[in-house]
Parts: sequence; C-alpha cells; structure tokens
Amino acid sequence: MTDISSVTSSASAFVGKQVADLNRVADSTKASFASALHHVETAIGIRAKTGFTAGPTYEATTIAGQTKAAFNNALNATKAALHIKP
Repeated sequence: MTDISSVTSSASAFVGKQVADLNRVADSTKASFASALHHVETAIGIRAKTGFTAGPTYEATTIAGQTKAAFNNALNATKAALHIKP
C-alpha cells in the first residue's frame, strides 16, 4: 500500500509553492504598474517630478510646460526676426 501522507505533503508543498509564486508575481506587477503610472503622471504634469509643485522647475518637467516654453521661444524668435519690440 502507498503511504497517503507522503502524497498529501507533496501536494501541499506544490500548492504552497504555486501560491508563493503568484504572490510574488502580484507584488511585482503592482510595483511595475505604480512605477509606470508615476512616470505618466510626471510626463503629463499631473504629478511633480521633484518636490516642486509650481514654478519654472515644475513647468520644465511637464509636457505642458515644455510646450509653453517652445511656443514662447518661437514667438520671441519671430518678434526678433521681424524687429517687433514689446
């Protein structure tokens, strides 16, 4: 006869390893998603890249701030080329 305790302990160990692996994958997925979300929020200007939440340093790290800076630079270059003084 086969000893059922060895089969039970083996199955229990197998299931325990699978659960541990799933928990590890879940934690890794949460961390990856949180990191990706933080990068997206920083890029579009929802969240500050540093401790700054306003001002030139904050605007320089957002897409909106970079777009505004590019527009202002183009406007200033056009004014300079056409000799328009404010």
